[in-house]
Amino acid sequence: MSLHPLKSSLARARLLVVGDVMLDRYWFGDCERISPEAPVPVARIMRTEDRAGGAANVARNIAALGAQATLLSVVGRDEAGDQLDNLLQRDGIATSLHRDGSITTTIKLRVIARQQQLIRLDFEHTPSHEVLAAKLDEFKQALAEHDVVILSDYGKGGLTHVTAMIEAARTAGKPVLIDPKGDDYRRYAGATLLTPNRSELKQVVGRWQDEADLTERAQKLRQELALDALLVTRSEEGMSLFQPGSAVHHPTVAREVYDVSGAGDTVIATLGAMLGAGLDLPAAMDWSNRAAGLVVAKLGTAVVSADELFGPA
Repeated sequence: MSLHPLKSSLARARLLVVGDVMLDRYWFGDCERISPEAPVPVARIMRTEDRAGGAANVARNIAALGAQATLLSVVGRDEAGDQLDNLLQRDGIATSLHRDGSITTTIKLRVIARQQQLIRLDFEHTPSHEVLAAKLDEFKQALAEHDVVILSDYGKGGLTHVTAMIEAARTAGKPVLIDPKGDDYRRYAGATLLTPNRSELKQVVGRWQDEADLTERAQKLRQELALDALLVTRSEEGMSLFQPGSAVHHPTVAREVYDVSGAGDTVIATLGAMLGAGLDLPAAMDWSNRAAGLVVAKLGTAVVSADELFGPA
């Protein structure tokens, strides 16, 4: 598919993103001395910046490519939840953020000095069962209006009903792409595709000796979980796509690796957007690999725009 028809198809693609959202808060400053109170650096903060993270960053990447993104998630009734909603609406994302007054919105606060991260502080709580049940009902109703479903699991509790979500989406004939978390993937059984990174896959299948061993382990996992495909992102080694009877490997196209945080969001967002535009998995993987090579050259939670991926119009 040439670029013009692809961009037109992307504009019509509708993706439903569900999962754990967070506010990525950055404090930028300088660090020139050690504290007299303890042997730790003192950071003098000069600038702050908020970015939408987790599943929200997946939605941002989809919108940046020119596709349509709807985000369904849970946040607290607090300033961080309001800020997250504002950031997403500014990027043209349709949001349905269920408010849970019993929790605070997940925040990842990073203090950065001289382009180096000094510390990260996490503030997080698990959503209540009642809010999650309401979100599941809305998810089922939204399926008919979307082409592709992306479930972004950051282990914060937002995908408690992931098994029911997979079943509902597959029953509705919608492909389900999942960015997994943890060492037990049985709850993702029946999904269309999983996108673990190299270290995440090792937690599940163990260490492999060579490419043949990796292929054997990956295909065994894919079969056990009844997946259509398994896409493994492998950092400087590129990425590998495992489908029935085939394994396709693409070397990395990254020229400079500055920060890998959020790279998995870009990969699954690009993959889903391209599938929604009508591309097959190998072609969608190729675009995802290119997008990953661009985003790792950026600091922090970031997106890849259509102009960056395709070139100026």
